[in-house]
Amino acid sequence: MAALADRVFDLAAIGVSGFTAMVIAAEAESSGRVTGDATFFSLVLAFAASAALWWRRAHPVAVAAVLVPVTVVTDFAGVAGLVALYTLITRRRGRVIPVLLALHLLAGVAYSLIRPDPELPPALEAVFTVAFLVATVAVAVAMRARRDLVDVLRERAARAEEEARIRADQLRARERERIAREMHDSLAHRISMVSLHAGALVIRPDLTPAEIAKAATTIRDSAHQALEDLREILGVLRAEDADGLRPQPDLTDLDELIADARAAGVPVDLVSEVGETAPVAATGRTVYRLVQEGLTNAGKHASGATVRVGLSRGGDDLLHVLVENPLSPANKSGGDAGVRPPASVPPGAGAGLVGLAERVELAGGRFAHGIHRAPDGALTFRLEAWLPWPAS
Repeated sequence: MAALADRVFDLAAIGVSGFTAMVIAAEAESSGRVTGDATFFSLVLAFAASAALWWRRAHPVAVAAVLVPVTVVTDFAGVAGLVALYTLITRRRGRVIPVLLALHLLAGVAYSLIRPDPELPPALEAVFTVAFLVATVAVAVAMRARRDLVDVLRERAARAEEEARIRADQLRARERERIAREMHDSLAHRISMVSLHAGALVIRPDLTPAEIAKAATTIRDSAHQALEDLREILGVLRAEDADGLRPQPDLTDLDELIADARAAGVPVDLVSEVGETAPVAATGRTVYRLVQEGLTNAGKHASGATVRVGLSRGGDDLLHVLVENPLSPANKSGGDAGVRPPASVPPGAGAGLVGLAERVELAGGRFAHGIHRAPDGALTFRLEAWLPWPAS
C-alpha cells in the first residue's frame, strides 16, 4: 500500500512538473524571452526532466545532479529541479546536499544571465531563485524531521512491545517454574508414602489379608495421585500459561495432609494455636510445604517415630512453624559421612531443605533446620520457620 501511494505521488509530481513547464513556456513565448525552436527543445528537456522524477526515490543524488545542466539551459524544468532537491534532502544526508544546492543556485543564476527576463533585473531574478530554494529546503527539512520523529516513535513502540513480550514470557516462565516446584513437592511426598507402605509389606510378613488389602489400596491411591501430579507438572512445563490448573494446597489443607500421613503409618501430634484466622495465600502454601517436607523426611528417616507439628503466633506478627521428630538410631550421629540411612529409605533429590529455605526467604521469613538436643538428652530433628502473619 505504501509503495502504491509513493507511485501515485511520483505520477502527480511528473504531471505537475510537465504542466508547469508548458505554462512557463507560454509565458516565455509571450514575453519574447524564448522563441522558435528554443521553446520546443526547452520543452523536450523539461519533459525529460519531469520523467526523471520517477526514479527520484531510488536515485535522489543522480536525479538532482542530472537536472543541474538542464537548469542552466532552460527554466522550464524549474519545478522538476525543486522536487528533485526536496527528495534529496528528505532521503540523504552529508556533504552532497549543500554541494548540489550550490550547483542548482549557480545554474539558476547562470540561466538568468544567459536569457535575462526583459521585465525583471538580474538581481531580482537571483532573489527569486534563492527564495524558491530556501522554501524548498525548509519544507524538506521539516518533512525529514517529521519522518525521523515517526521512525523514532515507531522504533520505541516496537522496542516497548518487545520488552513487554519478554517480560510476559519471563513471568510465565517463573510462574510455570513455581507451580512445577509446588507439584514436585507434592509428588515427592506421595512417592514417599508409596515407598513407606510398600516397605511395610516387605518387613511385615505377619500382616492379615485385611491389613494387606488396606495397604495395597493406599499404595494404589497414592500412586494414582502421584501420576496425576506428574502429568500436571509436565503440562505446566509444556503449556504457554498456567490457566486451568488446580489450586495449590495451603493451610486449609493441613488437616488432610496430616490425615494422609497418619493413614500411611506416621504418628503425628498436631498442636495449633493460630485460631481460625487465615494468613495470606503465599504464607499458607509455605506452611503447608514446611509440614509436608517434615512429614516426608520423618517417614523416610524415622519411620514409626511420632512427629510433632506446632503452629503458634509469636511476637512482631510472626507465625512460628515447628516440625520435629526423634532421630532414628541410624541417624543419631547427625549425618556423619560414615553413617548411611537404611536401604529401605526412598531416594531423594537432596534439594528439599534448600527449596524450603528459598521459599521461606521469598515469603519474607526465616528458616532453620538441624539436630536439637532436648533437656532429657534425646536428639530430635527440627524444621523451624518464622513467617510474617500480620494481625487482623
